[in-house]
Amino acid sequence: MPSVTISRTIQAPAEDVFDASTNIHIWADVVPAINSIEVFTDGPVGVGTRFRETRTMFGREASEEMEFLEFERPNRYVLGAESHGCRYRTTFTLTPEAGGTKLEMNFDGTPLTFGAKVMSVLMRPMMKKMGEMCGKDLDAIKAHVEGRSD
Repeated sequence: MPSVTISRTIQAPAEDVFDASTNIHIWADVVPAINSIEVFTDGPVGVGTRFRETRTMFGREASEEMEFLEFERPNRYVLGAESHGCRYRTTFTLTPEAGGTKLEMNFDGTPLTFGAKVMSVLMRPMMKKMGEMCGKDLDAIKAHVEGRSD
């Protein structure tokens, strides 16, 4: 399955971008495609935090259970999920840029079963649309951090 990489430059320090983009408790209020978040672990968000995200994708509601696999404030975090015969990893990297922070997101899926390998070939044409959807998520985070309501 091909990966998708997108980025946005956000006019705020890396710490602020990291805190907002990892605050799963506000995602449903900030990102329009996310309908709800159900957190399964107690305590502050970090490595091992597990949650279910329900969002609208391709006109349908879909839920995935995810976990923070890496959490290196303010530079990087990785979300992981396994479903439908695939292992998904989404890596977020934060890099200081002039006057702000570049937030880069890389989504990668690895098919683990024969059926998932077949589906990954069929999904390739949809990856452009997937990138556009992820871009809208980053646009919403950018607007939130910068204090705008787009």
